[in-house]
Amino acid sequence: ISSSLSPMKVSDMLGRLYSKFDALSETHDVFKVETIGDAYMSVTNLIKDQPDHAKRIAEFAIDAVSAANETLIDLEDPSKGCIDIRVGFHSGPVVASVVGSRNPRYCLFGDTVNIASRIESTSEKNRIHCSDSSAMLLRKQSPGIKLRSRGLVELQGKGEFVTYWVDEGSASCIKLTDDIENALNN
Repeated sequence: ISSSLSPMKVSDMLGRLYSKFDALSETHDVFKVETIGDAYMSVTNLIKDQPDHAKRIAEFAIDAVSAANETLIDLEDPSKGCIDIRVGFHSGPVVASVVGSRNPRYCLFGDTVNIASRIESTSEKNRIHCSDSSAMLLRKQSPGIKLRSRGLVELQGKGEFVTYWVDEGSASCIKLTDDIENALNN
């Protein structure tokens, strides 16, 4: 997308998308840690005890995929379609800290963060990928959310992990872009 849009349009697109994610983070009581380029990092069960943390992050992820799939890449050219994202999450211990003295940043540290990043990077377009530890928690916290084993997945620098797909349904941009094109033509 970055190679086909001006930097201003990429910034606008991400601004529109992240505003939707921010609203969803409030709805699901998910803590937004930071955005790193085109990545949105959030966490549950960090700043307060949330016994249903895996359920919260899974529902946030499901809604985030839908929100992305309803967000046009370029408002001036609906034919470019909507945003596709990959999602991944993992459960485990982290340490939160503010680091640096110039433009200090709130960051999370620990192998859990590294594994979550690799789970996300091995996901697929418009799919939600989670680790076995997250899947076990999700089964207890929200048995209604369907999980499907993906089997063993090689995570760079970590080895093989048993992972799962979160059954997210299928969101689509096609109807939205057709509606917008019809409105523009009328």
